[in-house]
Amino acid sequence: MTTATPPATAVPWERPASWRRLTAALRARLLARTRAGTTQAAPGTEPRTGTRTTVEAGRPPGIEELYHHRRLSLVRLAVLLVDDLPTAEDVVQDAFTALFRRHGHRLARLDDPEAYLRTSVVNAARSVLRRRRTARAHTPVPEGHAPAPEEDVLLHEDHREVLAALGTLTRRQREVLVLRYWSHLTEAEIATTLGLSRGAVKSTASRALDALGRRLEGLR
Repeated sequence: MTTATPPATAVPWERPASWRRLTAALRARLLARTRAGTTQAAPGTEPRTGTRTTVEAGRPPGIEELYHHRRLSLVRLAVLLVDDLPTAEDVVQDAFTALFRRHGHRLARLDDPEAYLRTSVVNAARSVLRRRRTARAHTPVPEGHAPAPEEDVLLHEDHREVLAALGTLTRRQREVLVLRYWSHLTEAEIATTLGLSRGAVKSTASRALDALGRRLEGLR
């Protein structure tokens, strides 16, 4: 791939800040469900509050523009799925490389290059998790694993509880919640990204929020 990689200082990574944003959104949603006394709310019914923008209206973006504008958000998405920054960066780099090999610099043949990349990232994250499960089945679990000290300091206890609860969900449930509350996708966009029906997205989100609520209530 011939795109220029921006220097690290151009795209600062704030992992705890990303986690706080996700966990705060999930806590707010759980609180809203509790107050409403319902478990049937669909993710697509909430207002979109993300900061996604079009690269430039009126013409399809080139892969360099897409890389510059979307790489960081895709890495943040990947790290919430694989819980590992170096792996997340590799996943996103591989997605851009595959896109370049298939479509070149200009992406006019793609209706939505960003959606294409997002789906590639989710699929690659699934492959990573499958390989991890296979490796763990044949290797002893290391003892004393703990989060990095800076994460423990920067993340409030409430946020750590939500992240721990998120880790107990099924892969699909975690994907749906991360795409909704981190990437701010609509129900239809999540369905397209994950290859599900909108009904499956709605029911998965509802079950996931119920499971999170029960898990967090059990910690009290």
